[in-house]
Amino acid sequence: MGKLTVRALRAVLTVVLAGTVFVQALMVWALATDPEDGSLPLTPLRLITILGMMSAQVALVCVWRLVTMVRRGTVFSHTAFRYVDVMIGAIVAAALVWFAVTVLNAPGQRDDPGVTVIMGGVGVAILGVALIVHVLRMLLAQAVARDVEAAKMRAELDEVI
Repeated sequence: MGKLTVRALRAVLTVVLAGTVFVQALMVWALATDPEDGSLPLTPLRLITILGMMSAQVALVCVWRLVTMVRRGTVFSHTAFRYVDVMIGAIVAAALVWFAVTVLNAPGQRDDPGVTVIMGGVGVAILGVALIVHVLRMLLAQAVARDVEAAKMRAELDEVI
């Protein structure tokens, strides 16, 4: 992975992480100062937003760590699985948070249930991302196994020579 690619990805991750921290701070401030007017259940939505941002932050940190491992050439190790597993968990948590938002929003959409259906579809799509990352984890497992096998073959070849 090139230095420019790593720097660009880290810049994007930094901006997104700063944005999520900013949104979390706004939600905490709103929880403390802005009363509910009764039109929407604002307190649960604000708490869910804070949790959703936390799940995104966990995934961002895992991506940062994996990029570091790629840059160092150590991604084909068992340590990478921990970060990938945590990332999968964070994505599933984000999907569950999204489904909670959908449930809270659904009563207000009785006249137009299409919005709720679309929101449910977005939640399923988020779960699909978790499945894609799981497939990539399986590919990583195969690559690690092949790397270990190649190392053993090299050691055997070195003994023969």
